[in-house]
Amino acid sequence: MTEGTAGKLYLCATPIGNLDDITLRVLNTLKEADLIAAEDTRHSIKLLNHFDIKTPMTSYHEFNKIDKARYLVGQLQQGVNIALITDAGTPGISDPGEELVKQCYEAGVEVTSLPGPAACVTALTISGLSTRRFCFEAFLPVDKKERQWILEELKSETRTMIIYEAPHHLVRTLQELSDTLGGERRITICRELTKRYEEAYRTTFAGALARYAAEEPKGECVIAIEGRSIHEMRQEQQRSWDEMSIEEHMDVYLTQGVERKEAMKLVAKDRGISKRDVYQELL
Repeated sequence: MTEGTAGKLYLCATPIGNLDDITLRVLNTLKEADLIAAEDTRHSIKLLNHFDIKTPMTSYHEFNKIDKARYLVGQLQQGVNIALITDAGTPGISDPGEELVKQCYEAGVEVTSLPGPAACVTALTISGLSTRRFCFEAFLPVDKKERQWILEELKSETRTMIIYEAPHHLVRTLQELSDTLGGERRITICRELTKRYEEAYRTTFAGALARYAAEEPKGECVIAIEGRSIHEMRQEQQRSWDEMSIEEHMDVYLTQGVERKEAMKLVAKDRGISKRDVYQELL
């Protein structure tokens, strides 16, 4: 602690399985910080003991994240340097650390992140699916309406999707995703990441359901899902235009307030024909 100056919040990424994945910078920060805020102190004490770290700990988790964040921000403002750790991975990713970071910025407290393991990125890189564009959904919402809304939204997602799931809920979630996205959609289910029995199971929803319906998997799961093909979406859209008359197609744009001349251009572009052809058909 430096008297008269505000402290800093350090977001410290911790191993998601293999303890050797912790960085030297994180180890030094955990040793030098005035206080460690941990998601589960009983879990984190094992990590600290393994590396002989004696820094005091306090709990910071989903059920106290708002009030405890206010307390921690107050400590930071008094010059206390705090290292935030989660049970595994990078704080703030599908984690109550998000709230603490938000309150720090609102209070003008400096925040820095010490990079390291993240299950979502680890799974993506070994999934065998496209890594150029991806989206992270974390755990699907528990609320039924919100969950259904998200599932419907994923129907048109063209990026690779990353979803977390607990092993005892895996089959239910796979079934819902299969019903929404189609049983033959390619996926990779990653388990026990960075551990001895790490597995990246490349399959489809149908294949995964056949396997896990018979035997519940062990370990937290990360599901990487192939995005919808843009080419197939364009073909589907083209078929929908072809099923309309040109007059009906024009009405789609006219009812949106598009000027008639512009609507003719858009219809011609959609159908892959000339504006003259559209004009002649309308006559």
